[in-house]
Amino acid sequence: MKEILDRAHARRDNGDGGFTLIELLVVVVIIGVLVAIAVPVYMNYRKGAANKSAESDVRGAVSAVEQFYTENGNAYPDTAASAEGANLSLAAKNSGTGGTIAVSPGNKVYVKNNTASYVICAQNNDGQKIYVYNSASGGSVKSAANLTGCS
Repeated sequence: MKEILDRAHARRDNGDGGFTLIELLVVVVIIGVLVAIAVPVYMNYRKGAANKSAESDVRGAVSAVEQFYTENGNAYPDTAASAEGANLSLAAKNSGTGGTIAVSPGNKVYVKNNTASYVICAQNNDGQKIYVYNSASGGSVKSAANLTGCS
């Protein structure tokens, strides 16, 4: 064993510097472990950001619906749903003016007219979280299990 080590040291002393196979394998393993830790964390951050954009779309929709209500003789817009990432146009049967709800890419927004109140729902294309605002109960935007209130 001493002879092998002496030969390895002799090669290094002769100007044949470099890394041994074992040193390279250790570096590759360390990089692999770091990547295995970092990728799931990054994916969770992306999913959380997408869900927050759906929640933000609901908040923006509340403002748009309330503005529509004020500008159209105290009438809420008709029930409508947006395509994924497409802005949602608001309209009412007895109204000539409308409004628009800005929808973030990858999100869908639903507005349901309940005559005296309205419900707004939004979800990201992953579909895991749904955010709902119900004007009858007021309060803040809440997370829901399904789109029952908006369909």
